[in-house]
Amino acid sequence: MPSTASEARVAIVTGGATGVGAATALELARRKYRIAINYSRSAREAEETVALCCDAGADACAIQGDVAQDADCRRIVAAAVERFGRVDALVNSAGATQFVPLSELEGQSAEDFQQIYAVNVIGPYQMARAAAPHMRRGGNGAIVNVSSVGSLNGNGSSYSYVTSKAALNTLTLALARNLAPEIRVNAVLPGLIETRWLKVGLGDEAYQRVRDGWADAAALGKTCTAEDVAQTIVWLLDEAALVTGQLLTVDGGFLLGRPTRVAR
Repeated sequence: MPSTASEARVAIVTGGATGVGAATALELARRKYRIAINYSRSAREAEETVALCCDAGADACAIQGDVAQDADCRRIVAAAVERFGRVDALVNSAGATQFVPLSELEGQSAEDFQQIYAVNVIGPYQMARAAAPHMRRGGNGAIVNVSSVGSLNGNGSSYSYVTSKAALNTLTLALARNLAPEIRVNAVLPGLIETRWLKVGLGDEAYQRVRDGWADAAALGKTCTAEDVAQTIVWLLDEAALVTGQLLTVDGGFLLGRPTRVAR
């Protein structure tokens, strides 16, 4: 890692107040990154994450902004550059969904789709667009988009969510091709993640049932924690120098499934 504070790499983490974003910020802090933690509404949680990053020896700050708004995206990047002087890494962790069973085709409107896509697809595009000029100057930039295995199997919290994540996968490929060679772009596709967000969305009883079902179906018999996903994100940012345009599944082998045991 760089030897002086002014040379330390700088990361922007959207949705960095809670869940995967917060875990990623803390993992980056342990690697002495300087970190801009973006949040939309969770101001208290963002400041708590900043404090944890500072306790880990990093320089961190919280920046409010809605990634669905282009002006906010440009302001977030500008604030990070003003504070730290550069941007080297971007983690697009901010996400939105609605919990509507896929069996209910009347459960979502066009407006619902537009709201979810604004955060999950347009937001990462706008953040990448705003950050790219600064990252190109460093010549060693990296972007990681947080997608979902729902983008591959069409199963998840709602139609708008799974289709938006599939669009995010395609955005990842397009950005990787066109921002190379100065910037690498990859995506992580987590399975079920044990976070407050999912518990609140499903309710405690349904959450436990769904979680147990995922673990039972996964080859490794486990679901993801935010820390599991964060470790993969940071690996892609910090170590995977020849990896770009990849959609990396982090699901405990859920899509793979349990092996079929043949009776003998």
